[in-house]
Amino acid sequence: MATDTTPPAQPPGLRESKKQETRQLISDHATRLFIAQGFERTTIAEIAAAARIAKKTVTNYFARKEDLALDHQEEFTAALADTVAARRPGESALAALHRAFQDSVAAQDPVAGFSGREFARMIADSPTLTACLRGLHDQREHRLAQALAAATGTAPDDITVHIAAGLLGTVHRVLFQRIQDLTLAGRSNDEIARAIAGEATQAFDLLEPALAHYATA
Repeated sequence: MATDTTPPAQPPGLRESKKQETRQLISDHATRLFIAQGFERTTIAEIAAAARIAKKTVTNYFARKEDLALDHQEEFTAALADTVAARRPGESALAALHRAFQDSVAAQDPVAGFSGREFARMIADSPTLTACLRGLHDQREHRLAQALAAATGTAPDDITVHIAAGLLGTVHRVLFQRIQDLTLAGRSNDEIARAIAGEATQAFDLLEPALAHYATA
């Protein structure tokens, strides 16, 4: 009887773990190179060589070079919509988003903008990454509008939905950039968190007259 020499299949959990390890390895080497020599000047071939993998492997995991630098895109673009969908009973969209933002500031969450000075400089110095970040803010606002429409039972093309999403999205956009600017100015994350907590309250309070009771759960 012939002996089956085929190696046993890896459990799905192990396969997924190895994929995540490879993805993180590529991302780590890419970030190091981007910071050291600039995003625009770094090639996919250099990243592959640094990670000791094939160039095709890099592109299999990351379709675009900017995806290597901004690798929390889904979390970023979904954050505001997810917060609205998960708001507490009696909580308005504005209150839920203010609470969630303050929580992210307290945690010094990179998705909120706490990226570190070298990373912030890498983005600021790259026209490609700066444009990509603007696009991600736009996507986040669009998904927020969809969530607000669902929360209020309103048509997705209703003007009120888009105005509310624009106001809320702009506050988050401005606060994100404020964190980046303070980071580039050499302020520590603790200093930034203390400053932004107060500024966020001021920013969200400006929207109270218009949105205090909008999309209340």
